Amino acid sequence: MIRLHAHPFSTFSRRVKIAMLEKNIPHEDVFVDLAKRQQRTPEYLALNPYARVPTLEEDGFVLYESSAILMYLEDEHPEPALVPAGAKGRAEVDMHLRLCDAQMATPAGTIIFQKRFFPEAKWNLESIGKASAEIAKHLAILDKQLEGVDFLVHDRYTLADIAYIPFLHFLPLMVDPASVPANVARWSAELLARPSSLETVPGQ
Repeated sequence: MIRLHAHPFSTFSRRVKIAMLEKNIPHEDVFVDLAKRQQRTPEYLALNPYARVPTLEEDGFVLYESSAILMYLEDEHPEPALVPAGAKGRAEVDMHLRLCDAQMATPAGTIIFQKRFFPEAKWNLESIGKASAEIAKHLAILDKQLEGVDFLVHDRYTLADIAYIPFLHFLPLMVDPASVPANVARWSAELLARPSSLETVPGQ
């Protein structure tokens, strides 16, 4: 049985949870209380030395990086497929996973953490502005890639789309909603309306 150590407010935990729901993978949810610094306990550090979530544990096998977890789940539970068949389709999904982490997740973290957990008076507006500009640049690239299609890879719902869902949820916090490109706005609305996305909305 898979045990998923996670927190519902964690964007990286949420992407894994969405994939598990889409694939209907039996698992045990293990709540890691980040507010109480449970991720810093010796017991948890023995599983994940980086003190982050999520961590997947299965019969002594442990993974603690969300993209690696997603690909592992795809290999172990191939139906329904969330990665196209063939090396090229897999490589495209892997590319988008990496780009999401580098071009979206990193600047998003700068904004989301401050706006969700600090009063406005303590926001670093310079860092938020810079991060917002980086996200806007990335959205413009995604918009071109989404022209005439509904999804990022082979025009089908894949792990590439799932990786973005937790960040798209907070898009209004990160950029001016009126500035979101049309194709990205359409794609985001479709992804966020899926049952697996709605079931994992943080804080519900």
